Amino acid sequence: MLLKLPVGYLILVMWSALTSVSSRTRSWRILGVMLSSEDHGEPRLVLEPIGFVRNALATKVEAARQPQAADGTPAQIELLPGRHFEHALEDLASWKWIWVIFWFHHNPAWRPKVLPPRSVTGRKGVFATRSPHRPNPIGLSVVRLERVDGLTLHILDSDMLDGTPVLDLKPYVAYTDAHPDAGNGWLDDADPVRAYDVHFDALAVEQMQWIEARTGLPIEARIRATLALGPEPHPYRRIRRLKEGMQLAVKEWRARFSVEGREIRVIDIASGFRLSELAMRS
Repeated sequence: MLLKLPVGYLILVMWSALTSVSSRTRSWRILGVMLSSEDHGEPRLVLEPIGFVRNALATKVEAARQPQAADGTPAQIELLPGRHFEHALEDLASWKWIWVIFWFHHNPAWRPKVLPPRSVTGRKGVFATRSPHRPNPIGLSVVRLERVDGLTLHILDSDMLDGTPVLDLKPYVAYTDAHPDAGNGWLDDADPVRAYDVHFDALAVEQMQWIEARTGLPIEARIRATLALGPEPHPYRRIRRLKEGMQLAVKEWRARFSVEGREIRVIDIASGFRLSELAMRS
C-alpha cells in the first residue's frame, strides 16, 4: 500500500531485516507518491538504499559538520548483496574522491529556517544551508576513497552516521565538479573566522585521560574542535552559561571553561548525570 503524500515528498519506511550483511543492518524502502491536484496517484517514485554506512559515529553531535572537517575519519559503505552491485563498482577504484548521496535517517521533520553553527547573522533559509533538516532529507558528501573490497568501500573524511542509508555513488570529477570562483554566499559574513585557542588545566587533562581510557570517547578532540569555533551559547554546540563560567556538553560529560579574549581555558570535566541518577546506576 502506497501512502498519499504532498507532491514530491519522500518518506523512509523500514520493511525488513537483513542478516546477510550484519546483525545491525536494516533494509529500508523510501517511498514517495507524487500526486496531481486531482489526486490520481501517478506517477510514483520509489527509491531503495544500495547500502549502509558503517562506522563508530552513533549520534549527530559526534559527526563532523562537513566532510573536510572530518579530517581522515574512517568509515565503510557496505553495499547490499544479490543486486549485481559488484559489477556496478567496476572502475570506481580508479577515482580518489567520490560523491555519496544518502538519507538523513535521524531527521523525521524539516524546518524552513535553521541556525547554522557558523552563522553570525541569525537564521537562514534551509535551502541556503547544508542543514539536515530538509523537506526531503537527502545528503551529499564528497569523501576520499581508500579502496574497494568486494561490496565494501573503505572511505575517509566521513561525516555520516553509522547506519546511514546510501542512495547512490558517483565519482568526483575535478574538471567539472570544482568551481574555485563559486563564492561563499552568506558565509562571507562569518568566514574566515580565526579559531579560538583552547587550553586545558592539568585537572581537565587528567580527567580526559581517565574518560578516554575507560570509554573510548575522544573527548579532548571533541572539546577542542567545538570550542575552537567559538564559546558563545549555541543549541547545536550544546554550550550554555553558568553562574561562574560556561559549560560544554559532550555526550554525558560536562566541560567547564572560561574565556578571555580569544583564549579558552577548560577547567575541569564532570558527569552530566544527577546524583540521584548515579545512585540508581550504582
